[in-house]
Amino acid sequence: MKELTINIPETFDITPKEAALAIAAKFYEIGKLSLGQAAELAGYSKKSFMEILGNFDVSIFNYPSSDLHADVNNA
Repeated sequence: MKELTINIPETFDITPKEAALAIAAKFYEIGKLSLGQAAELAGYSKKSFMEILGNFDVSIFNYPSSDLHADVNNA
């Protein structure tokens, strides 16, 4: 397993768990990690991670809006 060290100043109200969750959510959003990989990185089950993604305004449906518009136009 790879290890990443991030120095967070004491004045920041961010826990290591919160930082891992934010990183996992962003990497899922940009398609760098699958849902399962991101959930594992954040330390949650897939179900729990899916529920938490809403707090970050990240859709669990990793589907580009351009594809959605094309689907609607082709319907």
